[in-house]
Amino acid sequence: MKTVIIGGVAGGMSAATRLRRLDESAEIVVLERSGHVSYANCGLPYHLGGVIAERDALLLQTPASLRERFALDVRVRHEVIGIDAAARTVTVRDLASGAVYAETYDHLVLSPGAAPFVPDVPGVKRARTLRTVEDLDALVGALAAEPRTAVVVGGGFVGLETAENLRRRGLDVTVVELADQVLAPLDAELAALVHAELRRGGVALELGTALAAVHDDTVELTDGRRLAADLVVLAIGVRPDVALAREAGLAIGPRGGIAVDEHMRTSDPRIFAVGDAAEKMDAVAGGPVLVPLANAANRAGRQVADVIAGRPVRLAPSLGTAIVKVFGLTVAVTGWNEKRARAAGRDHRVIHTHPASHAGYYPGAAPMALKLVFDPGSGEILGAQAVGTEGVDKRVDVIATAMRAGLTAPELADLELAYAPPFGSAKDPVNMLGYVAANLMDGTTQSVQWHELEAAVAAGAHLVDVRTAGEYAAGHIPGALNVPLDGLRERVGELPAGSLVVYCGVGVRAHTATRLLTGLGRRAANLDGGYTTWKAATAA
Repeated sequence: MKTVIIGGVAGGMSAATRLRRLDESAEIVVLERSGHVSYANCGLPYHLGGVIAERDALLLQTPASLRERFALDVRVRHEVIGIDAAARTVTVRDLASGAVYAETYDHLVLSPGAAPFVPDVPGVKRARTLRTVEDLDALVGALAAEPRTAVVVGGGFVGLETAENLRRRGLDVTVVELADQVLAPLDAELAALVHAELRRGGVALELGTALAAVHDDTVELTDGRRLAADLVVLAIGVRPDVALAREAGLAIGPRGGIAVDEHMRTSDPRIFAVGDAAEKMDAVAGGPVLVPLANAANRAGRQVADVIAGRPVRLAPSLGTAIVKVFGLTVAVTGWNEKRARAAGRDHRVIHTHPASHAGYYPGAAPMALKLVFDPGSGEILGAQAVGTEGVDKRVDVIATAMRAGLTAPELADLELAYAPPFGSAKDPVNMLGYVAANLMDGTTQSVQWHELEAAVAAGAHLVDVRTAGEYAAGHIPGALNVPLDGLRERVGELPAGSLVVYCGVGVRAHTATRLLTGLGRRAANLDGGYTTWKAATAA
């Protein structure tokens, strides 16, 4: 049996090497149009900034090494220009010689990836992208001319990694983003923390505007302003490369990727698709989704090899778990954010917490912001976000694992997580999310979100700050009455009649206060995430 794989890197090479391990007799041909078939795509921005000093560290395997170890026929700079599904052949152009030939197959795996989106604006040919080793080499070459200013168009993961690393090289960097925030998977109040970190790192932000034109040493924005730009990098996003699939008559899904079933088969049962070009199944809603992430591509590549080899496997739905470094911050997400739940009309509740990365009494504890989105009826976890300096990755990974296992939000409290003072707390931040979720679901606590506060006050609620007088004086929500928690019992009579919204720094003292007030017959709700969340959100 002969399997031809179009495209290498994560999905294609995982399929090829796994298939060889399963079937020593299989004939396996990999056709890659670029000059590199196996490299660390996610490491490209870090070589740009010198964090990864050696370019060769990014090059994982070569055609020669793959032939020697796995007996693979890997052909770089070979572009597939057509698929004849009826004849089971692909037409290939050797980009070095220009020769065109046909290659037969029994099974075909499409792993062409995704292409950077390049807007149709004047002068855009001067702009560069960062997707391949060739792109990296071109950017490194451009840096040799010692540019002083750079504009990165796009505030997604790659855009921010590129901006940070160009700043590391000493350039004055501006990020231009059409949305009103960077990192679309984050909700606004957590994105505000990233905005502050970018500005602390010396990166300027132009939000709510877009690229209109690229000039010789500037870029023009849609609002008419010009920014100095010796170097322009496009990181607006990627689009699935589906040209071959469409021309071959394969079905394209509603998200614009190649439509596949749970076995990664396309509409032609002999043709499979993996990686960024193929649609995945969303783990929360169950519909098709695009997830251009390396781990998803690697997993799909491995599993498509199992299917070809006759093993009974199916691809699990995707949560879109992802992480990015932004100067001193770590930002991680999994599943849906609140914006998406609201747009989908999905009933949801939200929890914000601001725990320390490990026990506060052990030196070096650092704060983080956690957000959990869940279904208030079933407790199903819909998603989570985290921003901080330490411990962010493991908390989001635990929540992603809990989601995959079908645990509910209150059941996070039951997880037995490793604890010692240098690493965590006796009540881990993930456990605490479970406690809060349980309190909300059983009615022990009522909460108000930062974006609901104005409406609650307009409807007659009174705002009570239960922090100390010193904390209150250092900054408070306008209109709040300061009654510190430790004297609250004695001063309940001073509180205005009607419903109360209580807040503290992060919500812990306010929880105690709301229980006290409820026990005394008052209607009280906790401002979720406290003053810390409100301040971050309203300062954005």
